[in-house]
Amino acid sequence: MTATRKRVSLLIATAALGTALAVPAAASAAPQHTAGGVSAQAYSCTIKNVNGHKEAGYYSGNTVVPSSTQVTKAGIEAQCILKVMNYPTGTVDGVFGANSKAAMKKFQTDVNTYYGRKVLDVDGLPGPSSWPYLRKFW
Repeated sequence: MTATRKRVSLLIATAALGTALAVPAAASAAPQHTAGGVSAQAYSCTIKNVNGHKEAGYYSGNTVVPSSTQVTKAGIEAQCILKVMNYPTGTVDGVFGANSKAAMKKFQTDVNTYYGRKVLDVDGLPGPSSWPYLRKFW
């Protein structure tokens, strides 16, 4: 079984279970939100099915592109979802750096392979086109 088929099978099984998935982060401290966003630390991830979409509870939109230099709620959200789907992002810290971009590129490539055509640009960034696929329960 190819890696892509294994991931798709895992995603289908996850959707069938209909339960929240938890992925422990490096630190167990609860996220500390500041007025300007979030502070730097390792965040925990619990993915829930909210109206048929995956959500970790940090960012619920589909348009913000996470920063590679600052901690953002969108960065934490994308890292959590990717990590739960077995795309290694490194530490879930909200900074969408090299590991997160590599994981996102792999995810985008797998989506294109799954559909047998170019559906997403393989740029390593979750943007308005990629967020819906990240949030989708397969």
